[in-house]
Amino acid sequence: MILPIVAYGDPVLRQKCAEITPDYPELDVLIENMFATMYHASGVGLAAPQIGLNIRLFVVDTKAFSQDEELSAEEQTELAQFKKVLINPMLIEEDGEPWSFNEGCLSIPDIHEEVSRKPHIVLRYQDQQFVVHEQPFTGLIARVIQHEYDHIEGVLFIDKLSPLKKRLLQRKLTDITQGKASPSYRMKFPSIKSKK
Repeated sequence: MILPIVAYGDPVLRQKCAEITPDYPELDVLIENMFATMYHASGVGLAAPQIGLNIRLFVVDTKAFSQDEELSAEEQTELAQFKKVLINPMLIEEDGEPWSFNEGCLSIPDIHEEVSRKPHIVLRYQDQQFVVHEQPFTGLIARVIQHEYDHIEGVLFIDKLSPLKKRLLQRKLTDITQGKASPSYRMKFPSIKSKK
């Protein structure tokens, strides 16, 4: 089932999310719905708060980035094959020289800005069967994970912008909170019930 994506301005996007346990109700269905919602909106990642749930869960599929011709064949293959469910993740380490990349967010439609992040991370997380993994990630995969991880910490990519850049975006952000956005996917705006 394709779920509405929560828009900027909803308090759920600003909450630090809670861990879940293997008895979380209908988790497999939720994960399936999250992937369907993400694909429908042409996203590469989706965190639970973006569908209104205050839990430490996000899904990632970087296949859309694999078409970039500037990447090596090895990087394209890695991105094409990277699809993961990350439950109760904990960022252990961020390392390397920060690099900028144009980021957007399904909860903040039609806004894309350069965001600086470190290129190497180590993440401890549980998979869909709640098996614990501790794994390094680099490059675009690390960036997508950092972006989604921020969501479960109540942080948005616009928080990483300069005060001037944020001021310049304020009108657009206010419009989003008021439902004045027309993405190609269903959204749930803070000030109105639902918008197709």
